[in-house]
Amino acid sequence: MQSGRARFELDGEPLQAPVGTLVFVPPDVKRTAFAEEPGTTLIALGGTAGKAYEPAGFEVWAPLGPLYNAGEYAQAADRGRELIKAHPEYHGLLYNVACCESLAGRTADAIEHLRLAIERSPSSASLAAKDPDFDPIRDDPAFKELVG
Repeated sequence: MQSGRARFELDGEPLQAPVGTLVFVPPDVKRTAFAEEPGTTLIALGGTAGKAYEPAGFEVWAPLGPLYNAGEYAQAADRGRELIKAHPEYHGLLYNVACCESLAGRTADAIEHLRLAIERSPSSASLAAKDPDFDPIRDDPAFKELVG
């Protein structure tokens, strides 16, 4: 039995999704999803043709999203580092912590976590090359070496 309701943001545009809604999102669209009622289940499918799916650990990072959105980058980074200890396999978690560390002025930590993210998922380098969260460290030689 399905129940609940969700809200999506697709490139900043809201989309209400009552129970049973299917949402197709092209790969280049920035997206987020929020359960609007307790007990809501969201199922996300995605991937690249011919390539095995790599879990990024978004569900582990998601509880820290409000800290990031509030500009509490140091606190999000500190809590994210604790999550990394329990889930070091998730490149998305490493990447997001690196973003927060960059924004919090923790250059060396940001570069190290970004390096680990890139080791686990090389596509993280191309994301970081365009991500404004890395603007504070963009001119650092170690960052330039990582992203090419």
